[in-house]
Amino acid sequence: MDCKQFFQQISGKRIAMCGIGVSNTPLIEKFLKMGARVVACDRRSRDQIGALADTLEAEGAELRLGSDYLENLEVDMIFRTPGMQFDLPELKKARANGIAVTSEMEVFFDLCPATIFAITGSDGKTTTTTLVSEMLKAEGKKVFVGGNIGTPLLPEIENITEDDFVVVELSSFQLISMRKGPDVAVVTNVAPNHLDVHKDMDEYVGAKKNILLHQNAFSRTVLNIDNDITKGFSDDVRGQKMYFSMNNPVKNGAWLSKDGYLNLSYRGISVPLLHKDDIAIVGDHNVENYLAAISAVWGYVGADSIVKVAHDFKGVEHRIEFVREVEGVKYYNDSIASSPTRTIACLKAFKDKLILLAGGYDKHIPFEPMAPYVVDKVKLLILNGPTADKIEAAVKADPNYTVGNPKIVRVKNFEEAVMVAHEMAAPGDTVALSPACASFDAYPNFVARGKHFKELVEKL
Repeated sequence: MDCKQFFQQISGKRIAMCGIGVSNTPLIEKFLKMGARVVACDRRSRDQIGALADTLEAEGAELRLGSDYLENLEVDMIFRTPGMQFDLPELKKARANGIAVTSEMEVFFDLCPATIFAITGSDGKTTTTTLVSEMLKAEGKKVFVGGNIGTPLLPEIENITEDDFVVVELSSFQLISMRKGPDVAVVTNVAPNHLDVHKDMDEYVGAKKNILLHQNAFSRTVLNIDNDITKGFSDDVRGQKMYFSMNNPVKNGAWLSKDGYLNLSYRGISVPLLHKDDIAIVGDHNVENYLAAISAVWGYVGADSIVKVAHDFKGVEHRIEFVREVEGVKYYNDSIASSPTRTIACLKAFKDKLILLAGGYDKHIPFEPMAPYVVDKVKLLILNGPTADKIEAAVKADPNYTVGNPKIVRVKNFEEAVMVAHEMAAPGDTVALSPACASFDAYPNFVARGKHFKELVEKL
């Protein structure tokens, strides 16, 4: 089925769109334009949604709001928002009643005529997605970027041709119900995450693996061979298998040599492409992201395009993002760090000990693996939020912890955290917001948290 046939089929159908927000609004408007009878559903009240509710109603959408927004939906099709669990009782009941339950990304994969690159992982997927797209653009390709990165692609489907390229970031919540694979799949790594939503670690890992289970023999799969879980996906790869490694040479893929060069290997023949010092963004985790991206795009772009992006690309907002220097102290925003592994990557990106702002919403991920890095790399640990007790306990339980190494300070909120950091920092210090936790205790998402942090730093 092509997009023209699809939009003809949904004309006049009653379709529920779950979630009224920035990413879903273009989808609601597109379906209304195509003649669908859209029911815009959201847990929030009309007051909480604000003016957008009036706008969507004026355009023809029917609103269904409040805590029972999913109860007894009389529709032909339900579009589940990515953050919504696939096995919710209301969705199970809908499927039992003959209602199709799908998602924007599932339908997009079915209709898209272009070459699709899809990236998932616990850490690094947004930066890797952006790197892949930038390398393709540097080669002169027409590229569409979307998915979990925040932009819905289905409203653009009529503008996408078979000569174009699509690069999507996919979360575990999007992948869990996918039944079609991309042309190129990348798994950056897998570590415990989102265990507050997934039933267990097995379900989370299974969702990630779903990115490659439906690929065909003409596809490419890129796996992190340094990560035991992603390495374990190898036997399920049907097409071309590519690896990347920070530690050892690989026969097919990209790897970092002991002298600091990023090399590309194909059938055992290796070519150095660039030195890690040529990469504009800091941190070994970003070298790893480059290795993943190189493995994905090789054959679609040339070495010159890869090197150009390494020199020119300055990073993605909220990912070890330099904010400003105040009285000789540098401030970095790493609000994306919603898990301990991300915070570890941030700590490893700096040579000297730093002042770390951490804590937030509890996703039920253990903090013990992060503790040795905090003891080794942090001089002052400023904690707030529901996870503060757990983080402090994990750090103090580390065998190398001694009283005052690091010094631990508890605060009530971000305003106090930034002020304490400002008062206690000395010229030459680095202050990093890298929470190791989600933001939902105080902010709607990590973007809002990062923007607030930057606003506070700008006021110093």
